[in-house]
Amino acid sequence: MQPVTASFSKKRLWAGRILGALPALFLLVDGGMKVFKPPVVVEATVKLGYPESAIVGIGMLLLVCTFLYLIPRTAVLGAVALTGYLGGAVATQVRVSAGGFNILFPVFLGCLVWSGLWLRDRRLEQLLPLSDKGS
Repeated sequence: MQPVTASFSKKRLWAGRILGALPALFLLVDGGMKVFKPPVVVEATVKLGYPESAIVGIGMLLLVCTFLYLIPRTAVLGAVALTGYLGGAVATQVRVSAGGFNILFPVFLGCLVWSGLWLRDRRLEQLLPLSDKGS
């Protein structure tokens, strides 16, 4: 990550860290629960149409993607991987005709992931400027 300058404030950096930590904490807990497979997780995952034998692998994948997101050097790769993972979660919820909240919650998490990263990584601001004040 590039050093903080006047145009890239410490407040913005910390806002990005906090905004990125919220989905990361949720995803770490979710991945950990899949790895340890308490009965409630097994029941819910099987109801979604996944075999019990896939739960630990799904949890490990989620943990790896989230850890990649938390490491500054690999945060963009982690965000891309989490976007794919969360897209699969949306597809799963749509496939089982879940309610709107269940379908939109992974979208909301993905928005938090990218918003937090955009706030704390100058490279993304340069790639995706939200204003044209530099032009």
